[in-house]
Amino acid sequence: MTEEIRILDDDVVAEYLRRHPEFFLQQDDLLADLRIPHARGSSISLVERQLTVLRGRSLDMHQRLNRLVEVARDNDRLFELTRQLTLELLDAGSLEALVATLEDGLRERFQVPAVSLLIFTDYQLDVARGVSLAQARQQVPAMLNDQVVSGALREHELAFLFGEEVAAGVRSAAVATFGQPLALGMLALGSPDAQKYSHTVGTLFLGFIAQVLARVLPPLLQEHCRSSVDGP
Repeated sequence: MTEEIRILDDDVVAEYLRRHPEFFLQQDDLLADLRIPHARGSSISLVERQLTVLRGRSLDMHQRLNRLVEVARDNDRLFELTRQLTLELLDAGSLEALVATLEDGLRERFQVPAVSLLIFTDYQLDVARGVSLAQARQQVPAMLNDQVVSGALREHELAFLFGEEVAAGVRSAAVATFGQPLALGMLALGSPDAQKYSHTVGTLFLGFIAQVLARVLPPLLQEHCRSSVDGP
């Protein structure tokens, strides 16, 4: 009777060692003979190799932890800036004060190069940028869904949001439409850095500011339009 001989290849040995990680604990003589070569030709023991691997994993975990800490710090900073801006927006007593507070806060505190507040109205505004909802539906229909859009936008979209002169220097943007069920306006942030507002950038704080605008802007806009019609 011929005895079946199983050929041990690398995969078989590796699978066995995975299932028996304690194998070398009882094989001191074998462990002493094992060597894993470096690229330069020198050799190290299996234990030394294991330590090297563990150190590499530890360094990788340390770097990941540092990135998480940095993200947490950035979020804390953004939260505090957003809190301050929100309180100031709530205190605004006129449309002029609201727009000035919003634009100055975003430019100076958040360091946003390009800021544009579009208000959907048929009245001619002397603050912010007044455009009709029909124009917005024609130029940026995909953005009118009460959501935040970020990334690289088309030239005509940037021109509509920021005006042609400012749009020429914008390479990425984040845009929040606010107001439900009928859109009231859009808040657009732009940067010359193509990666600043990439698709992976979180937009939680921008969305929150847009929600605040949806609540504080309507009565101020109504009062502003009434004053413009009635005159001084």
